[in-house]
Parts: sequence; structure tokens; C-alpha cells
Amino acid sequence: MPGLFFSHNNMTDLNAEGDCKLAEGKIRKKKQKAFGTDFKNYLKCMVPHLESGIKASTYRNDMLSAEEVMQWSQSLEKLLTSQSGQGIFREFLRSEFSEENIEFWLACEDYKKTKSDRLHGKAERIYEEFVRADAIKQINIDYHTREATAKRAQDPTHSSFDEAQKTVFTLMERDSYPRFLKSKAYSNLLNQLQINNSK
Repeated sequence: MPGLFFSHNNMTDLNAEGDCKLAEGKIRKKKQKAFGTDFKNYLKCMVPHLESGIKASTYRNDMLSAEEVMQWSQSLEKLLTSQSGQGIFREFLRSEFSEENIEFWLACEDYKKTKSDRLHGKAERIYEEFVRADAIKQINIDYHTREATAKRAQDPTHSSFDEAQKTVFTLMERDSYPRFLKSKAYSNLLNQLQINNSK
């Protein structure tokens, strides 16, 4: 059977055709189970969008307070310094099909903390995933910035993606962030936390 490898002892157990079909059936069930798990995870990701809001209970483990969530409205920097804020903003961007912006921004933040001997590999991955003209999660930057970033990524330093990261941050700050603050997701979360605090 192509693609399946058994030890010598197991081969004698699977000589009969019925045993082979039994083994194939087990493999098929495993694949179906894996698909079921993937589908459940997909549905879990979609729940916040279907409810057009994010429940406070989703982030209860992070001990979110109404004060912290209100601080997010002061600036995008405040929002992004909060782990919960990053997660909730990311959910919002996903609902707008622009999640690549925060993913790129976070990848750049991680890249800046990278040891020098690992810069080349990470720079290549970030370039391939976000910057290249036909990248899967292509970020919205102008031609000049894209070309300059491509050159810097070939001989990487800790600041190779600074210009592109700043452009993406400004884009989020002017475009997505104000919409986030006006969204049901944000107002519902804040209202729920305020109600929970008053109990």
C-alpha cells in the first residue's frame, strides 16, 4: 500500500485483504476526525463575527477592566500595548478582511527582538509572507516602500522593516482604528464590562 509503512511483524497481520480494508477504514476515520476538529475551530473563529460583537466573557481570563478598554480609545499605541487589545483588534480586522496589517506589525515587533544570527531567515519569511508583490498576506504599501523594503531584507538589520511597519501602522491608525472604536464589537465589550463592574 503506497504511503503506509509497517514493521515486519505488522505486515504479517495485514496480509489478508479484510485486514487492509480495516486499516484503510481507520485511516479514513482519523482524517474525518481531523477535518471535524478543523471545522469546529473554524466555527469558533467565526462566532465573534456572527454575533457582531465580542463577549467580555471571552477575555475574562485576562482580567479585562472597563478602565483598560476605555484607555484603548486614547491611541492605537495604547490598544496595541495590551495583549487583550491586540487580540480583540485582530478579530475586528479579520471581520474587515485586513488582518494582515496587524499580523505584519506584530511580526515586525518580534523581528526587532531577534538575535542577529537569525535575522536573515526571519527577514526572508516576513518578506515572502507580507511584502512581496504577490504575497499571500500582502500589505498595502506603495511601490517605493515595497522596493526599498525588498532591498533591505536582502541584507537584513533590525530596522529593515521599519519604514513598511510605520506605513502599515499609519494606515491602521487612520482607517481601521477609528472604525474599531465606533464598532459594535468595541461598544458591546465596554458596556458588558461596565455592567459586570457595577454588579
